[in-house]
Amino acid sequence: MLDAVEVHAATLFFGVPTMYHRLAGHERVSGLRSLRLCVSGSAPLAADLHGRLADQAGVQVLERYGMTETVMLVSNPYEGHRRPGSVGIPLPGVDVRLGGGDDEADGPSGEILVRGPNVFANYWESPEATAEAFVTDPDGGDSWFRTGDLGAVDEDGYLSIVGRTKELIISGGFNVYPREVDDVLSLHPAVAEVAVAGLPSPEWGEEVVAWVVPAVGYECPDVDELRSFAQDHLAAYKVPRRVVAVGALPRNALGKVTRHALRLPD
Repeated sequence: MLDAVEVHAATLFFGVPTMYHRLAGHERVSGLRSLRLCVSGSAPLAADLHGRLADQAGVQVLERYGMTETVMLVSNPYEGHRRPGSVGIPLPGVDVRLGGGDDEADGPSGEILVRGPNVFANYWESPEATAEAFVTDPDGGDSWFRTGDLGAVDEDGYLSIVGRTKELIISGGFNVYPREVDDVLSLHPAVAEVAVAGLPSPEWGEEVVAWVVPAVGYECPDVDELRSFAQDHLAAYKVPRRVVAVGALPRNALGKVTRHALRLPD
């Protein structure tokens, strides 16, 4: 990809977080300085990775949020400050609210519900799926589409994606958003990549487990070391109870980590 940027004098690049992660660790990452615009999509881009790319290549990656059923919904500004860890603010004409969540210290969180002229009307010949995808507006307005994504909104109205509803871990009755734990653990110098998921536990219902790809030149941190590190940044119930060292994380064709494919070693 870096060869292509140089040979073709590319000015635009659209990629997924996996690509940006690999570019940030490459000795030729400064070659991205010729790009006028870099866009990341398909999955949230970690705030620290956004900062590393800015430092190493002078690139302020543009994060946005949309899906097949809605096209583009939310975006950081093309011009001006882009907020790391956030997908931005709703586009004109788009309404966004959070439903079915809880109030945590950093602000309201819940499933992202959207409506607007860009939202699709129905799934083809699937009335049951369509009915499940929309919720009635309590004030009698247009129905809201359920994205299946979990989000949080800060005091300035910027939206962050914190996970998927089906990925939510409930441990000891508390909600744990895997993305939040991922972001903290990824700050450890010995961690190249990490993904957190919940596994059944007779005591907790589900327990938080971290699958870790060690950074080059490091051994995988053991559970005590990683727990000690995480406790400075996370509530106790969010701290992983197990750590599994792996060579790579399972991903789909778009580069998204498939948490449901994470398994304990035999």
